[in-house]
Amino acid sequence: MNERDSSEVKSAVRVLELLELLSRAEEPMTLRAIVSELGYPKSSTFNLLATLISRAYVVRIEPESYKIHDAFRNGPGWASGRDAQLIATAQPIMDALRDQEGETVFLGTRRRDGRVRILSKSVSRQAVRFDSDLCGTDPAYCTAMGRVLLASWASHRVDAYLARERLVKITDYTVIDRVQLRKIFDETRRNGFGVSDREAVPGGSGVAAPVRDSSGEVIAALNIATVAPRFDSCKDRLAQAAIRNAAELSYRLGFKGSITSGK
Repeated sequence: MNERDSSEVKSAVRVLELLELLSRAEEPMTLRAIVSELGYPKSSTFNLLATLISRAYVVRIEPESYKIHDAFRNGPGWASGRDAQLIATAQPIMDALRDQEGETVFLGTRRRDGRVRILSKSVSRQAVRFDSDLCGTDPAYCTAMGRVLLASWASHRVDAYLARERLVKITDYTVIDRVQLRKIFDETRRNGFGVSDREAVPGGSGVAAPVRDSSGEVIAALNIATVAPRFDSCKDRLAQAAIRNAAELSYRLGFKGSITSGK
């Protein structure tokens, strides 16, 4: 054993080798396949996977397959702490919501500058669907998640964001008037959900609802996104589904208060 090998921590090496294996795999891997590939005991491999799932680095696909989380394969990077707990708690809800409604589900948070950072997604299985990369940031003024997050922010911070953000008419439907945008944020707060209909992406529409932590603070937004031709017929249903599932996620994060929606 050389000097480098003697300084390695066995458990850390196993975690890294497990992550490296899953990052190379094009499809989810079964526990049996992982054990066979790495040569680890089944029990310890299962425990390592459970830990990585709890930290949101790995996602379990029923009945017993595993894959590295898309956020770490495609960006924006590694997560820990609050974001990791949020992703790990949200993913099963997002996957179930995707299967229930047949549309893509996103989870996003607000950056300090007010823009939206997408943490996780569960992509629709329909042939024609909405999707977006887990990298970069999105403007808040014209997106459903952004409007939810701005609606819960202190007014002086919203004013600062609108003064700082370059309000661009991305599509013919994008609202850029600051007075009208403030009215939209107020409506979002009253209704308990936000809407963006072909404003942020041509042909893309969606709804989002707020996610709260144990203190009641809005820390994220749960978004259901679809293609515009399907949106008109399912908008109300998607809005209620977003509210209901965001409330369930909030409950699992420790929020025990009541959430009322306007419509």
